[in-house]
Amino acid sequence: MVDRSSGYESIAAQFMNIRSTAIGVRRVRDWAKTLPRGAAVVDLGCGPGVPITEVLVGEGLTVYGVDAAPSFVQAFRRNLPNTPIVCEAVQDSKFFDRTFDGVLAWGLMFLLSAADQRRLIQRIADILVPGGRLLFTSPAEIGFGNDVMTGLESRSLGAEEYRLLLSEVGISVVGEYEDEGQNHYFDAVMKQVR
Repeated sequence: MVDRSSGYESIAAQFMNIRSTAIGVRRVRDWAKTLPRGAAVVDLGCGPGVPITEVLVGEGLTVYGVDAAPSFVQAFRRNLPNTPIVCEAVQDSKFFDRTFDGVLAWGLMFLLSAADQRRLIQRIADILVPGGRLLFTSPAEIGFGNDVMTGLESRSLGAEEYRLLLSEVGISVVGEYEDEGQNHYFDAVMKQVR
């Protein structure tokens, strides 16, 4: 059986013990403030919901979570009981059969195969409303390595490739920046008319 959680189900308890740090919180909060209060946002690879999804909820957004690790989904339901979540891999998710004003993929993109990253970018374009925002993390450099938590291979397509793939589906990168944990962010907007 294929592990659709990119190895995170097997290390879920360990991850939850150390992830309560504030890395990424400020950047995600700043992004969340660019969206109107009540905007619908899907958090792809949301994990246990703390601290990143919690920031979105705290900023008054209507949040939906998607994660493939059953242990994370259980923890998410405990941490954010009023926030809908599905236990699905992003590659297979129906994304609640709806569109969103914002899509967040923090710490997820580079865990997917290159082909799955390309497909996910297309799928994000399909669920993002005109003028909607996308924020995701992935190294700016092209490269392969091992995920620090699972030891499994991770891969970045590199900033140039991400910008090209996003542009091809009508999404423009409006900013790139890093946080205190050296996570590289791609902040992008869906064009108004498709």
